[in-house]
Amino acid sequence: MSKKISGAEYPLSEIFSSRFEYIIPSYQRPYAWTPDQASELFDDLIGFFQEEQDEGYFLGSIVLIKSEENAYSQVVDGQQRLTTLTILLAAMACASDGDDRKELLTYILEPGKRMEGISPKPRLSLRDRDKEFFANYIQSLQLAALTDLDPSALKNESQVNIRANAKYFLQAVANALPDTEKLQAFGNFLLTRCYLVAVSTASQDSAFRVFSVMNSRGLDLQPTDIIKADTIGKLQTESERQDYNDRWEEMEVELTRDGFRDLFTYLRMIYAKEKAKRTLLEEFRVHVLPQNPDVKIFISDVLEPFADALDAIRNASYSATSHAETVNCFIRWLQRIDNSDWVPPAMLYLKKHRSSPQRVARFFELLERLAAYMHICRWNVNDRIVTYAELINEILSDAEPDDMAQFEFSDENYKEFREALNGDVYELTPRRRNYLILRLDSFISDGAATYDPTTLTIEHVLPQTVPSSSEWAVWWPDKSDRAKWVHKIANLVPLNRKKNSSAQNSEFAQKCKIYFTGKNNVSSYALTSQVIAQKEWTPAIVEARQQKLLDIILENWGLTEA
Repeated sequence: MSKKISGAEYPLSEIFSSRFEYIIPSYQRPYAWTPDQASELFDDLIGFFQEEQDEGYFLGSIVLIKSEENAYSQVVDGQQRLTTLTILLAAMACASDGDDRKELLTYILEPGKRMEGISPKPRLSLRDRDKEFFANYIQSLQLAALTDLDPSALKNESQVNIRANAKYFLQAVANALPDTEKLQAFGNFLLTRCYLVAVSTASQDSAFRVFSVMNSRGLDLQPTDIIKADTIGKLQTESERQDYNDRWEEMEVELTRDGFRDLFTYLRMIYAKEKAKRTLLEEFRVHVLPQNPDVKIFISDVLEPFADALDAIRNASYSATSHAETVNCFIRWLQRIDNSDWVPPAMLYLKKHRSSPQRVARFFELLERLAAYMHICRWNVNDRIVTYAELINEILSDAEPDDMAQFEFSDENYKEFREALNGDVYELTPRRRNYLILRLDSFISDGAATYDPTTLTIEHVLPQTVPSSSEWAVWWPDKSDRAKWVHKIANLVPLNRKKNSSAQNSEFAQKCKIYFTGKNNVSSYALTSQVIAQKEWTPAIVEARQQKLLDIILENWGLTEA
């Protein structure tokens, strides 16, 4: 068997063609991308499509076990992207009619070519346990039926993620590409200007070696290494080069190699104040280095103080004569957000005002509220970047935190936030749902509680499925009432993960007993303790609780008035 390794760049029109038949081997992990990753991909694609008229978009690489003469391709690396792109194509096909729909379907299903001996088949086959599910819903363009399924009834997390991403893409395509012309233009961009590099070898051992090398950390040349050579190489004497090299490496050791790269990524944002369009190295050379021509000053006055700020943020270790724990508490909440876009303004403010702890505390209080709002309301990356860029400008202008326009809530912001808080919170992504419920719990406990995210699960008080002979059916005879309230925040409580399965569908009194933890029959969560104190769980109680919890959230985030 040949061990030759080949690699080439292909547009998606060829990636999803008769050239490849993708098989996900059974040893691969389940499909794990959630709407968080799917939305980031789609937002990036839409942003690039709208801003760049001629450039190609690079989607990364995939590693395949594949012989040159055969389309059969076992996927060693790239399952998440190939699966997600297939779901996106299916959503676009569902939004299309006639010939456009048929054409998009050919990138999902091989129609077959009898003269070439090619049989009709899916272009991508998932692992055995998910293959039929994917074929029946995604590859058959039954996305509407898929989104109607109850996620709790699906067999595994992979199927839950497939359903969630299908639901996301259907809505995202409808919002971003509302007419045929836009949908066709984006389809042309996606299929002809978006590229993947396919690295192929017929040997499994060779494919795994390629994958290992491509994903090894700390061995490849980082952009920071090149920037280091560019800058320190300009120093005149050997002693200076040695001194500043030692200081550079000390920062790298302190932050770790990945953290040090993050430092440069965040610095790029502070200087560029816009979403990255090129590589980190290219953008750093355009936006950062020209503004810092003196190497010594760059290292002493820029890199080192920003590295100190990032270290304090990464470790929630801000120190001061007062307000330090308050600041670190807000940082720990910010660390639970599903993106790090908030870090550059946080770094900048900490660098400028570290010695003014009261101002720092107020800034981080308002930053956490802003980040939580965008997190819970699922702002896309482009809108977040614009907001944080404006915030960076306000920090550079030395505005007081309470005078910063980005921290103000308009009537529209307030309405959006309140609707999200009052909506079906359980159907948010786990990170958003958990953030909101734990933050609410912290408000009720006056911030005294500590939380271990590794043992957290969210439980419905009124169960999702109500047996007809149960007490629940007596309290909640109206199915529409159950549907209205079951996923609301008033009906949700945090639990330790080990407790969840045993409590799931019990009667109310039994649930309350199972919620007890420890010898004193109390829960470690304030929200859960409140439920335990109830004697019954009726629609009237849940409705009153919903209003009370909303008031607590808005009051603690300083949003009692629009």
